[in-house]
Amino acid sequence: MKTIDFKHARGPDKLRVYAIGDVHGRLDLLQEMHRLIHIENQKSPPFDWIVVHLGDYVDRGLQSRGVIDFLIDGQRKNHRILALTGNHDAGFLDFLNTGDTYGLFARHGGRQTALSYGVNIDFNNDQSIASGREALKKAVPTAHIDFIRRLPRSMVFGDFFFCHAGIRPSVDLDRQDPEDLIWIRSEFLDDMRLQAKVIIHGHTPATEVEVRPNRINLDTGAYASGRLSAIMIDGSNKSFLEATV
Repeated sequence: MKTIDFKHARGPDKLRVYAIGDVHGRLDLLQEMHRLIHIENQKSPPFDWIVVHLGDYVDRGLQSRGVIDFLIDGQRKNHRILALTGNHDAGFLDFLNTGDTYGLFARHGGRQTALSYGVNIDFNNDQSIASGREALKKAVPTAHIDFIRRLPRSMVFGDFFFCHAGIRPSVDLDRQDPEDLIWIRSEFLDDMRLQAKVIIHGHTPATEVEVRPNRINLDTGAYASGRLSAIMIDGSNKSFLEATV
């Protein structure tokens, strides 16, 4: 297998690629990042461009509904706005489908997501969970459910493979388990081997963007840190953007 490292990796010809890390309900930071991207495109106009969002749009932050609205509206207006699914987005749908009181949504920020739809759920109270789930199912627009359900789990552009969490290093990129792409951590993060593509991912919060020869982690914990990070890939040139408010 031919491998590539970050230093030598290139984006597609005539296409500037942006990728944005985990948002987690921080609509303010997402809007600011798109403003920064607009400035970059005005300052140095590309032949063409796309923005890849790496998933985890909901939970923890206070504006999950607003983030989903922003992405749906962005895709409606511009085919260059792309989005992948994250484990929290999948967990949101799982809760709506099953009401699992021990699932990701119930344990890690689902209350804030529900509040963004006008539903208050006490996840320490079974009755509140049951009634809250029913209210949330009515409050979440069908367009939001359809948007999340249709999100792909990976994309490839040039020498880069984009996904939410990472890959299983021993498996070819075109044979990855969809669950690994949104859930994997240590088996991927601790593996230093180069792959056929450089992996651009989020999922695991870090204090700074992690730049490794085989992977780039763009999750800088936006919901808590107030810093949303992105990469800009333009041919052989790679740089980073940070949105703060």
